[in-house]
Amino acid sequence: MRISDPQIVARLTKLAVELQPGISLADQTSLGIGGTADLLRIKKHESIPHLMKLLDSNHIPHKFLGGGSNLLVGDGELPWVMLQLVGPEPDVVLEGNLAHVDAAADLGRTVTFCAKNDLGGMEGLIGVPGTVGGALRMNAGAYGMQIGSYVREVKLYRAAERKIEFLRGHQISFEYRHTSFAPDDMMLSVTLELPSKPFKEILQGIRICNEKRRASQPLGQKSAGCIFKNPAGASAGRMIDELGLKGHAVGDAQVSDRHANFFVNAGKASAKDMLALIADVRGRVQKAFGVELENEVVVWNA
Repeated sequence: MRISDPQIVARLTKLAVELQPGISLADQTSLGIGGTADLLRIKKHESIPHLMKLLDSNHIPHKFLGGGSNLLVGDGELPWVMLQLVGPEPDVVLEGNLAHVDAAADLGRTVTFCAKNDLGGMEGLIGVPGTVGGALRMNAGAYGMQIGSYVREVKLYRAAERKIEFLRGHQISFEYRHTSFAPDDMMLSVTLELPSKPFKEILQGIRICNEKRRASQPLGQKSAGCIFKNPAGASAGRMIDELGLKGHAVGDAQVSDRHANFFVNAGKASAKDMLALIADVRGRVQKAFGVELENEVVVWNA
């Protein structure tokens, strides 16, 4: 989707929204896959309701883009513009055990910053790529923890109400890789209440998590993390592995040799390749185990 109307471009400038025309989503996602679209970088939260009104009144479809780490985007010219927050400086402010974090903040840097100030609990997220907003939307977790456990308040743009709202933690449902946020809600910031821990103790936990990731995940390759959610009481990766599918490929889209629930872009994989591989593996697991695997990766396909 391209924005060419000079009046719309001028209005975007007044709203402190930077237009980057025709960017490649392959450069914005950890999978390295995706077509092209205009990117609107939003510098002020307060501009968002006005921006949404501008886009809607001009029939310009849009999607919210975070760090692009759990995302598979379709090929070719995409039928939407992408909206992305520009984080303030600083993007994390501490107040006792509370961490006030902008949604655009890098997740790993946020965990490290809090750790250096003796605030722990999120050690398991240190190796998870992407933004805090993305982690919040998906209720990211690892090694027995999830970010939703620490959420006390969320600032977000509610598309249904066309306004910015604040939700307390108890007003939000946090489940396994799922939250009660609407698909078109935009995370703006979050307040986390974190337990006090000595930095050395947190650092030890971080090292253990990093060692586990290095031993089991294809960290040096382009991936979107786990492709499928784990079914209740089972492991998607274990089932795929038992079918001998490590290394199985469609074009340059490939099941990782290291972790069977990680699919990697081994070269110049297209979204078509990756979607075909996902469908193939899902079908094989369904046939062998009677289990319908559900995507954990978010798919944007026109």
